[in-house]
Amino acid sequence: MSKIVTIKDKQFKPYISQQQISDAVKNIASEINKDLKNDLPLFLVVLNGSFMFAADLLKEVSIPCEISFIKVASYHGTTSSGTVTELIGLTEDITDRTVVIVEDIVDTGVTLEKLITVLERKNVKQIKVATVLLKPDSYKKEFKINYFGMKIPNDFVVGYGLDYDGLGRNLKEIYVLA
Repeated sequence: MSKIVTIKDKQFKPYISQQQISDAVKNIASEINKDLKNDLPLFLVVLNGSFMFAADLLKEVSIPCEISFIKVASYHGTTSSGTVTELIGLTEDITDRTVVIVEDIVDTGVTLEKLITVLERKNVKQIKVATVLLKPDSYKKEFKINYFGMKIPNDFVVGYGLDYDGLGRNLKEIYVLA
């Protein structure tokens, strides 16, 4: 893995390797392929952070599926703002569809709660959640996280789609605040 990286005013040290991420994504895809083999799921990717995970995940998903994107925001700097603003909405008809929400990280669950509330009003068949990272110490919501790559402590991380003030998303590995 790489050395310490500096993004703006902060330093980050290597935390999760590219290989560990790849293994986690393959495991998630394998579970989805098994669980949803008799379905036609719609993968609903939460931008901006989930773009890398979504690309890697869909390469490993072998069942018929569709993909769409939604953009929401709840972060400013290194802390969650606690409010979610839907920026780009869903255009597909998802009535009686299985929707898999694709997230880069599940932290407080505020974004997830907002999305699930919106999706439930659209009469979906079922909602599944897939994320690379889960922060169980921060997650206080009741929604089940069906597929996750790794549980991590409540640390601030960047890389593999995760950012610090818009920067660091392009890093292949995941780094933690040094």
